[in-house]
Amino acid sequence: MISRAVSNGVIEPPTTVVGLFAVQCGECFTWRVVPTEDEYEKIRETFIEDPWVCSKNPEVSCEDPAGIEYDASRLWVIDKPNIPKTPTGFKRGLSLRKDLSKMDAHYILPTGKKVRGPALVEKFLAENPKYAAGIDVSKNFSFTVPKIIKDTKPRRVFQEQTSRSKRKKIS
Repeated sequence: MISRAVSNGVIEPPTTVVGLFAVQCGECFTWRVVPTEDEYEKIRETFIEDPWVCSKNPEVSCEDPAGIEYDASRLWVIDKPNIPKTPTGFKRGLSLRKDLSKMDAHYILPTGKKVRGPALVEKFLAENPKYAAGIDVSKNFSFTVPKIIKDTKPRRVFQEQTSRSKRKKIS
């Protein structure tokens, strides 16, 4: 299992901050912090074929304490495995909605423009062929968003969402 922990020290959530990256060992099931986004993307890209285990990091073993504990001190979101590593020159980003209901995925193009769908990436590559070499939009870009783990949402936000949805059903 792979995860991003989104910092949420206050009720007003950050909208684009991923506080840290973590991966769960496939053998001992402890969480280990992944130092960089680049390393995290490499792990995530082949996670099904090559599950991560502590022995892949020479600095830790399954006997060591967890690098981070899964708890409600921060908002946890779980990525789907095998999302492709972001192509060089592009940056994949996530935005957290203010109500913490879900995240939205986007890419920052080499020009700095933010795009929210594959059609816009294809348009950019057609207009800028120097960036298109070796890139297949359907294989190299994923707008799949991580799942927000409900039991790590701040209690107040979760209660507000629950009461709002009940009102809508009753009205």
